[in-house]
Amino acid sequence: MTSSATPVNYEQLFRSLPENLMLMAPDATIIDNTDGHEQVSLKKRADVVGRNMFDAYPSVDQNQGDIIYQSQEHVRQHKQPHTMPVIRYDLEVPAERGGGFEELYWQATHYPILDEQGELLYILQRTQDITDQYRAEQRAQAVQRELAEAQDRTRFILESLPVLIWTATPDGGRDFFNQRWLAFTGQEPEQMLGDQWLQCVHPQERAHVEKTWRESVAQGTVYQVEYRLRRHDGLYRWVLVRATPRRNAEGDITMWVGCGTDIHDQKLLVEELLEANEQQSTLSDQAYQAYQLAQSQKETFHNLFEQAPALICILTGAEHRFEFVNPRYQELFRGRQLVGKTVVEALPEVIDQGFVGLLDNVYQTGETFYGNEVPIMLEGADGSPARQLFLNFTYQLYHENNAKAGITVFAYDVTDLVAARKAIEKPQNPAADAS
Repeated sequence: MTSSATPVNYEQLFRSLPENLMLMAPDATIIDNTDGHEQVSLKKRADVVGRNMFDAYPSVDQNQGDIIYQSQEHVRQHKQPHTMPVIRYDLEVPAERGGGFEELYWQATHYPILDEQGELLYILQRTQDITDQYRAEQRAQAVQRELAEAQDRTRFILESLPVLIWTATPDGGRDFFNQRWLAFTGQEPEQMLGDQWLQCVHPQERAHVEKTWRESVAQGTVYQVEYRLRRHDGLYRWVLVRATPRRNAEGDITMWVGCGTDIHDQKLLVEELLEANEQQSTLSDQAYQAYQLAQSQKETFHNLFEQAPALICILTGAEHRFEFVNPRYQELFRGRQLVGKTVVEALPEVIDQGFVGLLDNVYQTGETFYGNEVPIMLEGADGSPARQLFLNFTYQLYHENNAKAGITVFAYDVTDLVAARKAIEKPQNPAADAS
């Protein structure tokens, strides 16, 4: 019986295989390659068949060429397949396509083709152009390195800032405290996690602090509270703590970032000064001897105001004329004459910022005003640029002879604290920036 099957054209079959294959003699002389290999290599089959592979496809990097040779040598010696590591092997672009070399990355395996006696007849090279995959992996690794660097940078900031930093999970459980917090309290991290930090809050404020925190977590609102925190030596210090929720694109809270600063000395000083001011006002209608005592106290308080770490001034009358400014307050407005002038005359730039209106309201209503982290733009001295500061301040009406006399101003410059908190609260997303 005669077979009518058409003989197989193995050369055509080989060249049509859907792989980038190149068949070589043991000495790397090119015998044939597939159509896919011809297209990827950018060289015609007729220009490379019969030539040594390294002559037909010269490498711009001798090291990469050596890796290919060593892989082929492994096949020649052991007659076993060998897969090379990823290499960069640039190919020469024909002149009609612009010339030069194209940067390419390859994954290649060399297979031995043996005869019946087990001797090496051919070396079959299967190559895969993984340039796109390799570059994607390199970009992913770069993004990962940037992310790790950003995380290290953020942690360095958290550990270096001169404030007490903590973070919490969306449900309010504390999960991180920076080294300054731990050093202040003398506690280990595991002693602070969850709700355990409340044990360091003064018993008189603990219930209020916990209630305020729970309300902020439930409502997703900014948390701010003052309380006494137990120091490592057992003493309690007043701290001002503020926390802000961080939200994702959908508006869901992903974490809380909080910071605290020691305000113990400032708080006690302000309380003492306010109490002393009230006591002084009650002496104004007493006899001459009491008046002399009041004058003596006034001098004492004047000296205290001069040395206080706060920004202090006294404004008299409805026009808010500067009667007294301490050195720290004067330093804020370096080069300006304040005493004897009204606020409008000495500081015209604060009119449009609303501060004169606040003073008018306090003088008219007698209601004390408390400003927290209020921004103020001040003109620079000697033509220097204007600068923005943030102040915590109090405007309080005082009386003399049972009549309105003026307003006392007690302020603290918290610009550095605000800047530090803003740096912490800024989202860190290097992957998004890279895209």
